Amino acid sequence: MPCAEGILTTGFLVMAGSFMINWDNIDTVLLDMDGTLLDLHYDNFFWLEYLPKRYAHIHNVSLEEARECLMQHIRSHEGTLNWYCLEFWSEALRLNVRSIKEEVKHKIRVRPYVEEFLQALNQADKKSVLITNAHPQSLELKLEVTHIDRWLDVVISSHEFQQPKEAQAFWYALQDIEQFDPERTLFIDDTLRVLDSAKCYGIQHLLCVHQPDSQSSRIIAEYPAIRHFDEIMPGKMTERGCQ
Repeated sequence: MPCAEGILTTGFLVMAGSFMINWDNIDTVLLDMDGTLLDLHYDNFFWLEYLPKRYAHIHNVSLEEARECLMQHIRSHEGTLNWYCLEFWSEALRLNVRSIKEEVKHKIRVRPYVEEFLQALNQADKKSVLITNAHPQSLELKLEVTHIDRWLDVVISSHEFQQPKEAQAFWYALQDIEQFDPERTLFIDDTLRVLDSAKCYGIQHLLCVHQPDSQSSRIIAEYPAIRHFDEIMPGKMTERGCQ
């Protein structure tokens, strides 16, 4: 379905560089995992630094050759379900990617104030749903390390629907099982193309993350954005600067 024109970008009130969230207008909170609840540094380190070295060692090629091979695959599959699929990468690279990811699992980190935020959602009687493009094997590993699922009502990998969050089909499949009200739903993600897809579907409250990787920085202008979850704790109307 083509994106409807004129849909409100978010349900936030934006004034002079600030935004306000009225939690009374939100029933469901949809949450991304990597770069939103968890530090994206683990994934960036794994795919850009660690995996090329392991690939070079296992296949007896130079590090430059390994990086070139990986980048070719990444560029050609970015934004598709294959891009997130560990089974696809294991076959394409002739490696056990799940096993190699476990070698550096000590780098998996929960972002600041996430645990407090999830607990506050529970206390405020908001339904919290994790929706991630992460492959089930990757999701399993990260939940084993962080245990953040103890505070979540529902955990969903887009692989269950065979559609990434970038696709409109994902949102229709999610609606079929969760039956959320888009006008009373807050969705937080660090990826602009995913937020664009959610906006196209009609989700009213959209929020981005300024610094998904703790080791790098960026500023988001396209959507209201936060650095950390202490800026939007539920239970009251909260005002914080966007920049």
